[in-house]
Amino acid sequence: MLPALLERLGEPVGSALDNLDRAARLGLLDGSAEDWLAARALRNRLIHEYIRNPALLAEALTQAHLAVPMLVAFVSACLEYAAARKLD
Repeated sequence: MLPALLERLGEPVGSALDNLDRAARLGLLDGSAEDWLAARALRNRLIHEYIRNPALLAEALTQAHLAVPMLVAFVSACLEYAAARKLD
């Protein structure tokens, strides 16, 4: 979602870290870039690894659940930002 919004705004699309920096400057991030990078790493871990240890899997799922409000706030901020600029 972020690369598409940046592209629509005429902003350069770069690495995840660069895009997060731009989103922070636009006021779209609720949380630090580190929080976002941790969520991205967790997503990659959940998607690309087979976690066999039930305790580790439970911890990873708990961390993912805790990130949901941050993700929902981001989507809401992007939608509001785009609507305010009539980008929808």
